[in-house]
Parts: sequence; structure tokens; C-alpha cells
Amino acid sequence: MDKSSQRKEMIKKLKAMDPEDHREKSEAIIQFLMEEEAFQRAEVIGLTISSFPEVDTHRLIEECWKAGKKTAVPKCEPISRGMDFRNIENFDQLETVYMKLLEPVIAKTEQVKPEKIDLLIVPGVVFSHDGYRIGFGGGYYDRYLTDYSGPTMSLAFASQVKDSIPVEVHDIPVQRICTEYGCRDAKQVKR
Repeated sequence: MDKSSQRKEMIKKLKAMDPEDHREKSEAIIQFLMEEEAFQRAEVIGLTISSFPEVDTHRLIEECWKAGKKTAVPKCEPISRGMDFRNIENFDQLETVYMKLLEPVIAKTEQVKPEKIDLLIVPGVVFSHDGYRIGFGGGYYDRYLTDYSGPTMSLAFASQVKDSIPVEVHDIPVQRICTEYGCRDAKQVKR
């Protein structure tokens, strides 16, 4: 099955999740992430503002703030399909943009360079056990990851992790995946 078909099928499956089940599994995933050494050591965390049916990152962001960590969220440039990360200190620094996504308001936030991000949480729709991912189809993270050399993790419901997915030459795998059952290293297979 091609990437587009797998993406559509998984989004449909995730949208059908019971809201309470979604909340409980999101909480478990976030708890496992917060126990990770890379998370605990990180001073600056790069992550997206989730929207249903993704693993909910709102509470994670609040936990980062409570722990004194900076949260850098992406600002996308649809024309170039590039993005940069900007530090947010509260949710009032966000605005709704295309496709109902929440992004930082440039005038209210400061840019965070890739080398200043201690841990990057990479979103996706479908993941393979070896850390490859099918994203939402824009290629923003694939481009960003070419210039980012720090640790990478993804948050996913266990049902999103498959034995294999189609991989293209430009795809860059994440190093670890956290599900409601815990976090583990992605089995990096040379291609």
C-alpha cells in the first residue's frame, strides 16, 4: 500500500478512537516520554501543537513549562514548505493558520535555531519499527531534519506502528518511538 493510502486509512482509524481511550493513551505516552533521559536532560524541546486525532501534546507543553523547559513549536512557510521553530511561553502566543493548525505568532515569539533544540519530537501518522514515518504529506519535517542533528523521538499510539512502510531516499528515521506501552529505540536498518 502506498504512503497516501496508508495515511488516509490510519487517519480514519484514529478519528474513530473513543475520546476517553484517546485521552488515556495520550496521558500514558506523555508519562513515558517524561521518564526518558533525553527528555529530562533537554532544556529546549521542539514539538508541534497537536490536533485531534494526534497524541495530545498540550499537557506535555504545560509539563515542560512547569519543569522550566523551553518549548519551541514550528512556524511553517507553505510556499517554500520550510519551517522554523519559535519559543512559546503560553498558548496566547499561538494563532490558527491554514488547515486549523496552531502556530506561533512571529511578533510575539523568538526563533530557535536547530542547534539550540535539545530534543525534537517529530510528528507522524504511520511509523515503522525502524523509525521511518509517514507524515501528513507536506514534507516539512523531512526538510527540517536534514539540518537537525540532535536526538529525535516520536509519540504514537501503538496502532500507528507497523512492521514496514514505503521509504523514499530523502526519508530520515527518528531514533526512538514512545507509545502507550513505553519508549524504545527504533531498530535502524541500513537501506
